[in-house]
Amino acid sequence: MSNKRAWLLAAVSAALIAGYLLYPEHRQHLFGLVPYAFLFACPLLHFFHGSHHHGQHRQSGEERP
Repeated sequence: MSNKRAWLLAAVSAALIAGYLLYPEHRQHLFGLVPYAFLFACPLLHFFHGSHHHGQHRQSGEERP
């Protein structure tokens, strides 16, 4: 295992353990942020939704293939 991969594995493991230990104490704070997460996600979804057309704009008289 390379040294960089070992550090990444250790960092991810430490983050998961810290999250597991901190979750019971801060559960109400996290659930209080859920409505704001939805409000933040809406503009992001609208922004990224429009990028899937790849420049295939149709004129008003054209039909779908």
